[in-house]
Amino acid sequence: MRHHALVCHSAALLAALVLATGLPESARAAVRDPAPAEAPDLATPGSPRVPLPVPVGPARPGPWPGPPLPAAEAPAESAFFYHGRHYGSEALVHPLRMIVNGSFGILQLDNRDNHLGRIDYRNGIENVWMNVRDPVTAIRADGWRDFLLREVLPISGSVKDARYWPNYTQHLIGGGMSYRMFAEWYQQHGLTHPRAWSAATMAVYHLLNEVVENDRFVGYTTDPVADLLIFDPGGMLLFNSDRVAGFFSRTLHMADWSYQPAYDPFHHTLENNGQNFALKLGLPWSKRWSLFHHYGTHGEMGFSYTRPDGQCFSFAAGLKAANLIDLAPGTRTVDLVGTAGVFYDRDNSLLASLLVAQTKDYSVRLNLYPGLIHMGPVTPSLFVALDRQRQVLTGVSFGTRPKLPVGLGMSF
Repeated sequence: MRHHALVCHSAALLAALVLATGLPESARAAVRDPAPAEAPDLATPGSPRVPLPVPVGPARPGPWPGPPLPAAEAPAESAFFYHGRHYGSEALVHPLRMIVNGSFGILQLDNRDNHLGRIDYRNGIENVWMNVRDPVTAIRADGWRDFLLREVLPISGSVKDARYWPNYTQHLIGGGMSYRMFAEWYQQHGLTHPRAWSAATMAVYHLLNEVVENDRFVGYTTDPVADLLIFDPGGMLLFNSDRVAGFFSRTLHMADWSYQPAYDPFHHTLENNGQNFALKLGLPWSKRWSLFHHYGTHGEMGFSYTRPDGQCFSFAAGLKAANLIDLAPGTRTVDLVGTAGVFYDRDNSLLASLLVAQTKDYSVRLNLYPGLIHMGPVTPSLFVALDRQRQVLTGVSFGTRPKLPVGLGMSF
């Protein structure tokens, strides 16, 4: 009953907030990012109304908290993935939050302990170093054929053998997009050599991710070899290209729609973390409808409908990784269960999402991002979910404050 009640209440809350933002002009203005005067008309056939990259200059005054960037900090190049919006998921973009969301992403699985203090960081880093220091020996342990067919070449359609899938989607494409997005973030925050800063950030993220995944395992495994030596640097090299970044930004409208991580001080657990991406491909026969794909440790496909004012509603269904399964020493896969969700965004910056899945943990998850709720000069973000003990888990964060990358959560 608690599960169904939470679904109903979450859906009602999401619908009420969306309708509230869509009624009067004053309410709509609360989540409207002022369009630059030179911005192109985006409502072209076959393309959703999502802003294209435009030269970023000093921000115009608006209703959102936080002063505009000084003119001296305005980047010279166009932004593809980070536009400095103060609402939605883009308001939460921060290097530390990305590291928390991505590096500890495996803790989302049902059979992984999400207590941060129980991870064997020392053993994890020693085992990762043993494998990347001598990748040939690590590959020989599984065999070159298995390494190439399962980790590198996208050939097998078997869930057990398709370990290349997260390598391409999360490490190559997702990691590459994150690298380019944070290069833009660092540049807009006035740092010199923004791509070097972004590369260093991604290195910390990817290394910690492998350490957490290895945890207490001791032995040779090709997973960190493929990730750290092939796909992670490959993604950064790929998205150094403006043409590649432009394709994923302008044609696929790729965006970071990550969760809002929170620390539960009562149970010492990390909750509601995970790095997610969204893509929209405009249908050639429609100005408003697009194919929609949302993925992370899950993957949903569906459709998006974009209104003329930039508000977009998406719905999708697919599969989610539920449990980590050991096939052999150093070889793992996951089992998959059904999942579905509805999403509400403005100019490709996520404002609300409701996801349901056939899992023990987070079978229901509602995330409300900055811009829907206002408390004086700040706009907090909230989430409500069912945790692995079937208790209601809730959390709040003030993500528009850059020094608070993780919120607070509690279950009851």
